[in-house]
Formats: sequence, structure tokens, C-alpha cells
Amino acid sequence: MVPRSLALATDLYELTMAAAYFASRVTATASFELCMRTLPQRRNYLVVAGLDQALAYLESLRFTEEDIAYLRSLPAFGGIPETFFAYLRDFKFTGEVWAIPEGTPAFQNEPLLRVTAPVIEAQLVETFLLTTINFQTMIASKAARVVGAAGGRDIVEFGSRRAHGTEAGLYAARAAYIAGCAGTSNVEAGLRFGIPVYGTVAHSFVMAFDDEVTAFRRYMETFPHNATLLIDTYDTIAAAQKIVAAGLRPQAVRLDSGELDQLSGAVRKILDEGGLQETRIIASGDLDESRIAALLAARAPVDAFGVGTRLATSYDEPALGGVYKLVELEVDYVVRGTMKTSPAKMTPPGRKQVWRRCAPNREYAGDVLALANEPAPPDAVPPAAEPLLVCVLRNGQRVGRAPALNEVRDSCRAALGRLPARLKSLEPAAAYPVEISPRLAAEQQKLIGVRRCSSS
Repeated sequence: MVPRSLALATDLYELTMAAAYFASRVTATASFELCMRTLPQRRNYLVVAGLDQALAYLESLRFTEEDIAYLRSLPAFGGIPETFFAYLRDFKFTGEVWAIPEGTPAFQNEPLLRVTAPVIEAQLVETFLLTTINFQTMIASKAARVVGAAGGRDIVEFGSRRAHGTEAGLYAARAAYIAGCAGTSNVEAGLRFGIPVYGTVAHSFVMAFDDEVTAFRRYMETFPHNATLLIDTYDTIAAAQKIVAAGLRPQAVRLDSGELDQLSGAVRKILDEGGLQETRIIASGDLDESRIAALLAARAPVDAFGVGTRLATSYDEPALGGVYKLVELEVDYVVRGTMKTSPAKMTPPGRKQVWRRCAPNREYAGDVLALANEPAPPDAVPPAAEPLLVCVLRNGQRVGRAPALNEVRDSCRAALGRLPARLKSLEPAAAYPVEISPRLAAEQQKLIGVRRCSSS
């Protein structure tokens, strides 16, 4: 199967703007930054994810003859000269990208990535970058909360069947793994990304046999060393008793409904008294971080959790409002910052760097948003501070080796461990401080003054 072109995986206005730039002979080098102006109400931090797919897209972006023929057929492109379509036929991304590495906690107004390229190139990629970074960051941020609530117990991502399409299920599994999930039920994610895959058995399998014990026995005969038996099809307590009486020794049992705190306690007692102390209990069924925290607070003897719908859709905060804004233009070697000044949508001008302050115990203490070409702020210098944005793509090609997914996962675990304790709470906490440097503040005020003068 030939991979589909992603050139048209965009909004129409990206392409009409490209045609207008081309017709107007606008050749400026533009810098755009992707950030979240505010954090979702129920998030104290975000976990950056999706960068690997974003860079793969930029490296391979091409327009096929089929793409170009379709654009020609659209009324919006009636009368557009052939030279524009010839430009698209030879198109490739030639720019530079700086980004915060995947797995890094991030906060409001911080550029997760910055694109610098000829303006048409930088404009055309907006939609794909937003959908990719927004979605995976949203899921990774949710997964970090779920994993944190589990207190070291495994979380397996079970959400593919409730995700918004198969591609969403695939990349939700990836993002969840970055944030600490032990694995996924999504087999394609295992193939594509090397994520451990897990599965149990469905109620339908149990119901397909004349009795529960026969179903359990047949499944264990097929998978003698790693069988997890689903025991809530009819009567959870009775099923646990039948397993013991039949002499079965499953690796685990799964509870998918009912009062999980009470049922898990009763099942644990039955298994232990029957000599099945090594059989683990897995809980699933519309779980999220709050329900998991409540189960553990009630001392439910659950060893692992399967979390589906509420993780793969980020059920409580199902969208991120990431924006992709023009912050700088370079024309004939003259650089000028740009910014939007409308209320509640102001974005600081210029290419920026994020400096992360660190306390003596290495806990994150606050961030400084500064211009990319200014030195580290005097009170935020290494080793007391770390620059977050690094160059990941230059001249349209990746810089250095892309980290393996397990490396990203390990660095994410370490970074989350350095967050202040209040931010890891499931409840809203006092905002993590993100300041802007005096020089950036001065540039911002200067441009506000220019805009006021030009509009008066």
C-alpha cells in the first residue's frame, strides 16, 4: 500500500495564503511559534508530545500530481497561474525547527516549537503541526495524571475502541506510553513504536461457552503462561471461587464492573486462601485518575489498571487550544518582531527561548521567557537554569539522532519527578511561574506603542 500524501492534510486557507504570498512575491523568512496561551482548567502542567511525527511530516512533505490536480479543480484556485502549481510540484520544506523535547513538562505561553522558514513553507505546515502537537500533548498530559494517581502500579492504555478514529488510537497509545503507561492494547502501536502490548479476554468469549469454568480452562490451555481471566461476566465472587475450585492458576484476573474496592478485596481474599497469592488483580471500566486515587485511598488490593475512554479521549479536557503565531519576519536581512495585540490574544514578539530555573534540590522553580538571541537572564544561568528549546531540524533535515521512545519515556519520568509537589496534585494548584525577561517585555511594549500610533 502506497502511503498517502499529507500535503492536503491542512486547511484550505493555508493553501490560498500560499498562493497569495506567491503571487505577491513575498519571500520573507518567517518565524512562527506554537504555544498554549493558557493551560486547561484541570491541568497544572502539560507534557510535550508529538514532535517525532511533526518532524517526519516536515522532512517528507511533497505535493503529488493527484494533489495538484485536485487543487486545480477547486473554485478557490480558478485563475491561479500555472507557475504556482509548478512551485508546489517542486515543494519541499527547507526551514529550521527548534523545539522543547518530547516528554518535557511545559506551561502557558511557552513555545513548544518554533518554525523558521520562507513564509510560504512556514505557513503551509501550520495545521498539521497544530493537530499533531495538540493531540499528543493533550493525551500525554492526561496520562501523566493517571500514572501519578496509580502510585507505582501499572497503567495499561485500553482506549483504542473509544478513540476518535484508528489514527487517534494509535497516537494516543504513543503519547500515553511517553507519560508512563506500561503499555497498550493497540497492536499497531506495538508494531510501529515498540510499545509493550497487553490483552485479556472479552465477556463474549466467556459467554460463547456453556459455562464459565470451561471458558476459563480453554483460554488457559491456549495461553498457559500469561492468561488474564475476566471474572465479572456473571458473578464476580462466584467466578473467583470457581477458579480456585477448578485448580486454575491464572497470571491475573480482571474486574471490569461493580464496586471495585469491595469486589477486589473479596476476590483477593478468595485467591489468597486458595493458594493463588501470585495471581494479580487488574481493574478496568471507565477509570480515570480520580477513580484510581479513590480506589487506592480505600486500600483496594488492585495491582494494575486498564484505562480506556477517559485516557484516549482526555475525557475531562478533550482539546488543547494551541496556537501557531507569527513572531518574526526577516526581509532583506532586516529582522522585525511581530505580534498580535488584540485583548486576550497577545503573543510576545520575536524568536524566543525558555529558561527553566532549578532549585538547589533540582526541583523546577520557575521559567523565564526570553528572546532567543539574548543571554540567559542573570538569575537564570546554568547550572541553576536550563534552556529548553533545542534545534531539531535544519535545512529541512533532522539534526542528530532522534531519541528512542523508551529514552523519551525515561526522560519524561525524570522530568515529572522534578515538578513541585503541588503541580502533581489532581486538584488545581497555584500556577507555575512563567515570567518574561526585561528585554522581551521592552520589545513587547515597543510594538504595542507602534501599533497604537499606526492605528490613531
